[in-house]
Amino acid sequence: MSRFRGWIQAGAALLTNLHLPNFIKGGLYQGTGKTVCVPGLNCYSCPAASGACPIGAFQAVAGSSRFRFSYYVTGFLILLGVLLGRFICGFLCPFGWFQELLHKIPTKKLSTKKLKLLTYLKYVVLLVMVVLLPALVVNDVGMGDPFFCKYLCPQGVLEGAIPLSIANSGIRAALGSLFTWKFTILLGILVLSILFYRPFCKWLCPLGAFYALMNRVSLFQMKVDESKCVSCGKCAGACKMDVDVTKTPNHGECIRCGMCVRACPTGAVCFRYGFGDGKEAANETTKEAANETTKEAVNETTKKTTKKTNMEESK
Repeated sequence: MSRFRGWIQAGAALLTNLHLPNFIKGGLYQGTGKTVCVPGLNCYSCPAASGACPIGAFQAVAGSSRFRFSYYVTGFLILLGVLLGRFICGFLCPFGWFQELLHKIPTKKLSTKKLKLLTYLKYVVLLVMVVLLPALVVNDVGMGDPFFCKYLCPQGVLEGAIPLSIANSGIRAALGSLFTWKFTILLGILVLSILFYRPFCKWLCPLGAFYALMNRVSLFQMKVDESKCVSCGKCAGACKMDVDVTKTPNHGECIRCGMCVRACPTGAVCFRYGFGDGKEAANETTKEAANETTKEAVNETTKKTTKKTNMEESK
């Protein structure tokens, strides 16, 4: 599956933004599909967007019990977190895929291993800008501003503000200091994405932070067969999210991209989906290996016996 990850990411981005002709029209799709949240970070204001961004939808009604929509969005996020965890980041998020494409631009690449402290920043963004501020700073009808979307999210500028301003002169004339601020953030993310691998996902994305919290309990996990592992370190070296899968297979930063699976020379690392600790699978693997060893020993003994018999007959 990891071999086709780029195609899966492209397909997910297209399904999330099906209404491509709207880029030319300069209008938004406003059908019933917009009441359904998509898994990854994708701006509601994108002309082609076919659904709602879960972070934007959540903060729009955060802390407001009078809106049943808030329960739906919260339940949707928890369900996705339990089913897939950060697999969504690695396979289904359009902005994550966009950062990876930028990172392919040939230039010197920098490591983020010494910047691990910044990975906690996204949890602060999730708590403050997505949960607390929209819940506490509300108007007369109990609605709070979408602080993350309004002041920080670069995806909104990339997918929403820029395409709409190009196609609509009225929107273009209304752009002000807030657009300048968010456009500056977008430019910074673009430059950092060329130098670092997925900087926004690692340091700022609140959706990634939420899925990271669910990684340890999600049904989609990484499995390391210790009986096959030779401690060569190739999986840790291949991981661009700075995770050693042999030590912490379900680390919050693991996006299930499968680079460690492809790098492992012995097949010790694999995807696992479902309940249980995987011991049954490991035992089954051990049994199969033992059976193969037995078969090889029997075949070798048979060959030697046959050879000895042939020599005796020749004599």
